[in-house]
Amino acid sequence: MPRPRVLIADDHSLMLAGLCRLVEETCEVVGTVEDGRALVEAVQRVEPDLILLDISMPLLNGIDAARQIKKLYPSVKLIFLTMHTSPSYVTEAFHVGASGYLLKRSAPMELPMAIDVVLKGQHYLTPSITKPVLSQRLESEEAPELKEAAVDLTPRQREVLQLIGEGKGTKEIAALLHVSVKTVEFHKTCLMKQLALHKTSELMRYAITQGLVGEQP
Repeated sequence: MPRPRVLIADDHSLMLAGLCRLVEETCEVVGTVEDGRALVEAVQRVEPDLILLDISMPLLNGIDAARQIKKLYPSVKLIFLTMHTSPSYVTEAFHVGASGYLLKRSAPMELPMAIDVVLKGQHYLTPSITKPVLSQRLESEEAPELKEAAVDLTPRQREVLQLIGEGKGTKEIAALLHVSVKTVEFHKTCLMKQLALHKTSELMRYAITQGLVGEQP
């Protein structure tokens, strides 16, 4: 019986190496990538059965990468492995099609167990984020604020906002997204109007507070 094909995405090389060692005992690692945009491209190339991915990644965050991937390959399984414990991230991850959610501080033995559960067609949520805590936080005033802001933006606006948050200029963003400079400027203007912001620096700060900017090594 062929072993499950796994693609791993994380922007820290040491984390990637550790995950590979954990996964290789029961699965075939078909690739590793260090940013969300490379992840979307790799999925189309290697067609994995399962993807392990972080939320905070450069160029394209894990949530938006997952959204694009599930449109292309709805049957692929996604397990988020991240530092984010906020219920708003957890609910958004499952909303875009995740089958599992673990924390990077989870015990190593938890990952193989989660993979087994997910490949059987079930969902896995790390015990570190219990359902009662999740329900309680979802009823608070903090979680809806982040979710509402994310929902108000289109996927392309979120892409542009993340790249602005990472300090990339208009020409560089245009090249990465394969669009014209005028198109990027249009999205930037719409973002400022929609978010009631007036400077690029304010867009950068907003992207950071929304968790759209990848973790720094």
